Amino acid sequence: MPDPSTYRPATGTIPDAPGVYKFRDPTTRVIYVGKAKSLRSRLNSYFADVSALHPRTRQMVTTAGSVEWTVVGTEVEALQLEYNWIKEFDPRFNVRYRDDKTYPVLAVTLNEEYPRLHVYRGPRKKGVRYFGPYAHAWAIRETLDLLLRVFPARTCSAGVFKRHGQIGRPCLLGYIDKCSAPCVDRVDAEEHREIVDEFCDFLSGKTDHMVRRLEKQMAEASEAWEFERAARLRDDIGALRRAMEKQAVVLGDGTDADVVAFAFDDLEAAVQVFHVRGGRVRGQRGWVVDRLEEGKDVNPVTALVDQFLSQFYGDQAAIETDGAAVPREVLVPELPDDADTIADWLTGLRGSRVALRVPQRGDKRALMETVERNAKESFTQHKLRRAGDLTARSAALQELQDHLGLDTAPLRVECVDISHTQGSDVVASLVVFEDGLARKSEYRRFAIREAATEGDVAAIAEVTRRRFAKYAGEPAETPGARPGIDPETGKPKRFAYPPNLYVVDGAGPQADAAAEVLSQLGVTDVAVVGLAKRLEEVWLPGDPDPAILPRTSEALFLLQRVRDEAHRFAIAYHRQKRSKRLTASALDDVPGLGQTRKAVLIKHFGSLKRLRAASVEEIESVPGIGPGTARAVHTALAGGTRDQTAPDGAQERRQ
Repeated sequence: MPDPSTYRPATGTIPDAPGVYKFRDPTTRVIYVGKAKSLRSRLNSYFADVSALHPRTRQMVTTAGSVEWTVVGTEVEALQLEYNWIKEFDPRFNVRYRDDKTYPVLAVTLNEEYPRLHVYRGPRKKGVRYFGPYAHAWAIRETLDLLLRVFPARTCSAGVFKRHGQIGRPCLLGYIDKCSAPCVDRVDAEEHREIVDEFCDFLSGKTDHMVRRLEKQMAEASEAWEFERAARLRDDIGALRRAMEKQAVVLGDGTDADVVAFAFDDLEAAVQVFHVRGGRVRGQRGWVVDRLEEGKDVNPVTALVDQFLSQFYGDQAAIETDGAAVPREVLVPELPDDADTIADWLTGLRGSRVALRVPQRGDKRALMETVERNAKESFTQHKLRRAGDLTARSAALQELQDHLGLDTAPLRVECVDISHTQGSDVVASLVVFEDGLARKSEYRRFAIREAATEGDVAAIAEVTRRRFAKYAGEPAETPGARPGIDPETGKPKRFAYPPNLYVVDGAGPQADAAAEVLSQLGVTDVAVVGLAKRLEEVWLPGDPDPAILPRTSEALFLLQRVRDEAHRFAIAYHRQKRSKRLTASALDDVPGLGQTRKAVLIKHFGSLKRLRAASVEEIESVPGIGPGTARAVHTALAGGTRDQTAPDGAQERRQ
């Protein structure tokens, strides 16, 4: 593995100017392309402290064998050159936003003499215009069927088109006036292209103009007593309006915008884009991509926005050269540092001004929240698909055995996480995964006792001791008894089965503490590892250096899921315990109110927040609460303030 220090540029040789840089591997293949406002500052960040880099970035710099750069005049030139090089070299460490081939789109083959309308899945081609993507192929066919009576363009394949031209008879659609039959010269190429252009204009959002024109033609036909023609135009208008109703209006001002949102963890990110044209959602796209951070101080959201805008719109503009690929507005969750540069570049692609902004209120903010929910749901489904894959789970367990040097695959994995608020309400969770799936009936919660004030390492030791104390002191099974089953009840014993792998959320000290407790208890058949969140490092007890599992490893994905589930379970218990403490403390000063009536009040209103909002009469209506006590409770809560030392979620963290 190359050492980054062997190819680090000499001090002072990197120019302090905007430019684009390339990392090459020892075979001179380009593996990463990036841009920078200051080449010197950016490139130095790769070599200052390699251990502090994001795992994927660290893998990139240790894979590379050299780095080179090109100085440009402006940041816009750097953005354009970066896009061109990514497209030319297709570097393995650059994120590429390629379309998900499972999404169907409506394709219009403008590069043919007689353009064709059809449902399409696959990579984009130059000279073909795409509308969508749609959630389902039947939605495209239904919309197309409505519009063909107004825009009777060709929908048949090249073979069918040629065959009907040879026999001199149109197909069924030609006979029922849903195709203008260019195959038999009912219309020439120019007339057919006019029909297709009108179809594209309608789907691009120019709907009102089209409807008004048909309404005018219908009125003229009616005045000329051409009632059959007027009836056909009336039906055409109805078809257009039904097609328009299938696309919900989300922005009443007729805005053209793309709304972009992200959901991500340390290694992957889900991207969702809603395409709004004429105030209506015309399409939706989504990807799940690997993350690549360029430094520990980089904002992950702005980094994702920067990467997405430059690559996605660069690809789209290369396909649609008329500027239609870039809308008037691009709404993002956060503005990148070079927002003005990107906006200028997008303006050049579109040919008119493009606004890049963060929606703050109103309909646009509500739409952004909808896109964010879609991104989170997409990311969740992506993780569930991997978790539900039997082959992937089997591979993960086998990889864990190989990487950790275990005797057998860890069929049972347990993970411990600690949660607290500045040392108060210290709790722990223990979650269990068997065969790579969560076994929630085996989950356990711990309120930390002895080690509550001694820190995370001591808390890990206490949980480990309490979890394994009963197992270590369990007497030998009696002859004929089933292992782990209580002979009296026939039910599994509490903590009857030891895990094959015991995971603690933390680094070397936490893993060492858990291993030492197991050694003291005489438990020798349980492997212990620590999983450090920041760099996803796996720490083995006693080892001075962590193990780095491969980025694409199913084993790493399984460990992350186990750790994240332990964190979720610990946070839920911590919030519950803290809520009870804050509730009790808020009512402690009410004279004559004991624990029983406190519990009655909270149970009646459901929460302290609702109790605080209640009137004296509502409090007095609770059984057992008199007028004097009701007034005292109302006065105590109305005059109280929120706990400022521990606002909701402000200092909650995973340890």
